[in-house]
Amino acid sequence: MESIIESPSVVVCRCSPTQKAIVVDLLKKYRNKKVRVCAIGDGGNDVSMIQSAHVGIGIVGKEGKQASLAADFSINQFSYLTRLLFVHGRDCYKRTASLSQFIIHRGLLFCVIQAIFCSVFYFATTSIFPGYLLVGYITIFTMFPVFSLVLDKDVPAEIALLYPELYKELVKGRSLSFKTFFLWVFISVYQGSAIMYGALMLFDDDFIHIVSITFTALILTELLMVALTIRTWHTLMVVGEFLSFTCYVLSIVIFQSHFDIRFLESWSFIWRVVTITSISCLPLYILKYMQTKCKPPIHEKLTQYSTPK
Repeated sequence: MESIIESPSVVVCRCSPTQKAIVVDLLKKYRNKKVRVCAIGDGGNDVSMIQSAHVGIGIVGKEGKQASLAADFSINQFSYLTRLLFVHGRDCYKRTASLSQFIIHRGLLFCVIQAIFCSVFYFATTSIFPGYLLVGYITIFTMFPVFSLVLDKDVPAEIALLYPELYKELVKGRSLSFKTFFLWVFISVYQGSAIMYGALMLFDDDFIHIVSITFTALILTELLMVALTIRTWHTLMVVGEFLSFTCYVLSIVIFQSHFDIRFLESWSFIWRVVTITSISCLPLYILKYMQTKCKPPIHEKLTQYSTPK
């Protein structure tokens, strides 16, 4: 029993479906709670085992498709398991971590701006942005770049297959943890404070345009943060960035009654918005550059080492 629990992998054969499921349940019960059990089978007698595991993988074989239909993932050959884990599984984890943290950042960034706005005006329950801008912010103004992160990848598939250590690194859970969560919270608080306090300081004489100022800086900050997070650019990512900013510009043209077009076209507005956006994003770019040069992650080291010169 102890040898089974401590083993990294267990092969169960010549057992009934119930016995196979019991083995999976024992592994789930006595192994470390952070460990996830994956069951792989190709026949109908493996269905119970596959359904009992955290993740079930079914192989389409001569015994039929019962296992593949009951599993979370289906493959045609056992050899495809390597690519499923080391390439697709790793990319899925990395992309899910980036996407979830960015959605938190996007919502928290607005909340910080709103909180500072209310505190400045004696905690008045007044929204800084109109409703249609809020709807646009969480949809067409930022949706395309944020969700384009599902196309991001840090290393090519060939490198991921050549160095299985990259997959083993995921066991540490550094891409999605309390540390990364609080880091993104800190980034959101910093950027929200920089946008709101920067607008209040630089636009003291033109306070009536505070909505246009802060919202424009907010959109630019979000788009630049997506660009900072991306590790491998894809054509759709570039399209999403330009498409989102174009939608914001078109909304200004459509809702001219809510914006002062003459003010938005002035250089006074442009250089101040650029200054606020730079204060909120430029320090993060510098820190990321310094971290990459001084302490590069393992995937960048392998990519540089494997790139032909």
